[in-house]
Amino acid sequence: MLESLGVLTSSPWVYAVIAASVLFDVFLPVLPSGVLVITAATAAAAGTGAAAAGSGVASGAMPHNVPDILTLILSAATASVLGDFVAYRIGLRGGERLARTIARSRRLTTAQERLGGALSRGGGILVVIARFAPAGRSIVSLGAGVARRRVREFLPWSALAGVTWAGYSVGLGYFGGRWLGATWLGTGVSVLALFAAGSGAAYLVRRSPGATASTA
Repeated sequence: MLESLGVLTSSPWVYAVIAASVLFDVFLPVLPSGVLVITAATAAAAGTGAAAAGSGVASGAMPHNVPDILTLILSAATASVLGDFVAYRIGLRGGERLARTIARSRRLTTAQERLGGALSRGGGILVVIARFAPAGRSIVSLGAGVARRRVREFLPWSALAGVTWAGYSVGLGYFGGRWLGATWLGTGVSVLALFAAGSGAAYLVRRSPGATASTA
């Protein structure tokens, strides 16, 4: 696996590629940003294992051709918050047109009402949970702008969501790589765990007690 992706994972450009993918998947949720983060973290785990085994790496130092874990988290989290803010501003400026688009979808309307109620009561943990749900980040960020929520209500929760999601994704790839090896199996199990978290987050958003109250 790492041989087929070696050009990317061994290059400093891996951070830029991951940041771009995370930044734009708020508009194109089909982008494999989570898979890229997990793959890079798996490569980092392989490098750590090689260093610990003394495979040509002096004094146990990390090899120079594998991603750095903290830099991966920082890149993914920063791009996540920036993408959220851009989507929020688009929703804020889009105004009536986006509001009409949302109004035509019962699902989007309900999600927007839930978000507004949660933020107004300081329950922005919904923003963090929605970050893991499929397309949840897009709905939350655009919806917060359309609903004209104050940026100080939304952005801190977006930052917490970005750090949580990035840390979880990197952790899955890293520990999956350490425990199961830098193979397709290890990466596949980590990706499945990420998808499972997304399914669980979607369920929690739908069943949120505060959300139900906001639509009552």
